[in-house]
Amino acid sequence: MINLNDIKITPRDQQVLHLLVQGCSNKEIAGHLSISPRTVKQHLRTLFLRAGITDGRKRVKLATAMFVKEQASSCNLANA
Repeated sequence: MINLNDIKITPRDQQVLHLLVQGCSNKEIAGHLSISPRTVKQHLRTLFLRAGITDGRKRVKLATAMFVKEQASSCNLANA
């Protein structure tokens, strides 16, 4: 499992990841963030490299890691 706390994630990376977790395509992410699909692809490519993801199911691994992180944050807020 990827620990997103161990890699550098910019605020824009965070936005891209949030939309990825929601199941958005690169084109949909681009539309939501007013950037090009190519820019979305570059954000994801950079995140894959930082996370050490090299095999075929990159989007799934990254989205799963982001989902786990968001769930942990939600639980922590609920318990506060």
